[in-house]
Amino acid sequence: MVKIRMKKLGKKHRPFFRIVAIDARQPRDGRIIEELGTYDPMVRDTDQRVTLKASRVKHWLSVGAQPTEKTAILLRKYLSKFELLESGVAAQTPVAAPAQS
Repeated sequence: MVKIRMKKLGKKHRPFFRIVAIDARQPRDGRIIEELGTYDPMVRDTDQRVTLKASRVKHWLSVGAQPTEKTAILLRKYLSKFELLESGVAAQTPVAAPAQS
């Protein structure tokens, strides 16, 4: 079973986490399948604490990955924001015009 959970990085008194897709049997900091974002609880502005790859998170959720409790809270709070950002970037990306000869 695949879990979406946090992998701890950083140092003492300065935590930093990567949000990852990982096999449930792996240890907390074990080998990951894919990195899906980051979480920095030390950032003062709560809107800047999390970064997500929304399309990849949606993919893993659609194939049955289960988020942990804390990760589920972060996804519920921030996923829609990053979906809008990704769709906005996709809408603003200009399509190359065909070359005329």
